[in-house]
Amino acid sequence: MARRRAASALTPTAIETIVAELEQAERTRTPRRQLLRDFPQLTIDDSYAIQVAWMAHKIAIGRSIRGRKIGLTSRAMQQAFGISEPDYGTLLDDMFFADGEVIPGDRFIVPMVEVELAFVLGRPLAGGAVSVTEVLDATEYVQPAIEIIDARTQRVDAETGQRRGVLDTIADNAASAGVVLAGRPVRPLDIDLRWAGAVLYRNGVVEETGLAAGVLGHPAAGIAWLARRFARHGVGLEAGQVILAGSFTRAVPVAPGDVFHADYGRLGSFGFSFSAQGEAA
Repeated sequence: MARRRAASALTPTAIETIVAELEQAERTRTPRRQLLRDFPQLTIDDSYAIQVAWMAHKIAIGRSIRGRKIGLTSRAMQQAFGISEPDYGTLLDDMFFADGEVIPGDRFIVPMVEVELAFVLGRPLAGGAVSVTEVLDATEYVQPAIEIIDARTQRVDAETGQRRGVLDTIADNAASAGVVLAGRPVRPLDIDLRWAGAVLYRNGVVEETGLAAGVLGHPAAGIAWLARRFARHGVGLEAGQVILAGSFTRAVPVAPGDVFHADYGRLGSFGFSFSAQGEAA
C-alpha cells in the first residue's frame, strides 16, 4: 500500500498553492512537475486533501458535481502502482460530452480514453457495509461510457524519467478530465453486467476489447467500495449521480483529429472525435 497517515501533513497554504498550480496547468496545458519532486513525504491523505481543495475551487468558480469516478480497479494496475485498493475522483458538469460530439482537443494536455460502464443512481447510497447487491438495487440504470483521462502533473518527469505514481494521480482528480455518456441504458438486473463487453476503435482500427468483469470481478464492486470509503467521512453517493465504475481496457492515447467508435454490443454503439490542432470544435 502507498504511504498514508491519519491526516494531511501539508499546510493549508501549501495545498492552496498546489491547487492554483494544477488549475494553471489545466488552463495553459502545461503540466506541473510531479508533486513528489517537491513533497517527497506526500501521503495518500495529502493527495486526497489536494483533490478535495481543487474540486472546492472548481465549485466556487461555478462548476457543479455531477458524479464520481473510480480508477485503478484492475489487479494489474494496482500492482503497477503498489496499492491494494482503487482511487476515486469527481465528475463535474463541464466534463460531459455526447454521442457524435467533436471534443475540443485543445482542452487537454495528454488525453487518453478508457472503456467503462456508468451507473446512474436512482436513490442515495451510503454506509460502511454497502454490498454489490445494494449498489444494483440503488441503480436506476447502467450505460456505456468512455472516460477521458489527462495529466495536470507530468506523466514522466522531464529530468529523472520517473513515471508518476498514485499520489500524483489522486491529487490530479484521479486523472479524470471528461466523459462521453452514450449507448443504450439498461436496468442493472436486465443483463449479467460481468459479461458486458466492448470493442474500441480508433480511426477504424480495433485498439482495445474487454469485459466488465475485469473491474474487481463485477463493475458494481468498485461502487460498493466507494460508498464504504465515503462512509468514513459521513458522505454518501447521491441520487442522480453518475458513477464511473472503472476501466476494463487499457487506456488508449489520443492524437489531434482522432475518430473513435465504441461498440458495446447489445448496449449499443457510439462515436466521438477530437478536433485537430487549430480546428474549431
